[in-house]
Amino acid sequence: MIVAVALPLVAEYGAAVTTSQIARAAGIGEGTIFRAFKDKDALLDACVAEAVGTDHVLRELASISLDEPLAARLAEAAEALHAHMERMGTVVGALHASGHRRGRGPVGGGSGGGDGEASPPRGRDEEPSPPDSRAGEAPPPDSRTQSLTALRNALTELLEPDRAAFRLSPEKVAAAFLALLFTRLQTPAPASAADAPLTPDELIAVLLHGTLNAPGSA
Repeated sequence: MIVAVALPLVAEYGAAVTTSQIARAAGIGEGTIFRAFKDKDALLDACVAEAVGTDHVLRELASISLDEPLAARLAEAAEALHAHMERMGTVVGALHASGHRRGRGPVGGGSGGGDGEASPPRGRDEEPSPPDSRAGEAPPPDSRTQSLTALRNALTELLEPDRAAFRLSPEKVAAAFLALLFTRLQTPAPASAADAPLTPDELIAVLLHGTLNAPGSA
């Protein structure tokens, strides 16, 4: 719960967010945060892990009905993946811009408690709360590859009912779809409408039908 509440605040304030802000937003005492995380850096690392994690988007992809038309399935998948990548970019970008590096505090700052102070001590008889999932835990070195594989596999399942209609395998079509989506998100802000990235509908049309007019339609 703490990480879920912290994410929009981290996206807005970056590493400058305070644990007191997060505690107020979560409706808990600040000390509760330090019973789940050793310090603010550990909480920020958990926010990064949650933002880049694929569990949420994989659930959304799995919820898309295979009974829908192919284009509709891909449109829903594009929307879910776009939201996932935007959240990931916003959170990671905000922390990067404010100087936070994974496993360490802002550049020039310490890695102590929440807002530059030591973590509040626990009472003698107070039991620590179970830590939030992935609190302060660095992702494995190949986590990016694993995430991309999981996304490609989820998309492959969405495409499987139409396997016979493709010239390529659903696995390759899924990989192409992801590549188009990533390219679209990485396109700089357009100087004019002509430079605007493909819309989701245009992207899906290119994926399914290419860029050539059908014979005899020119």
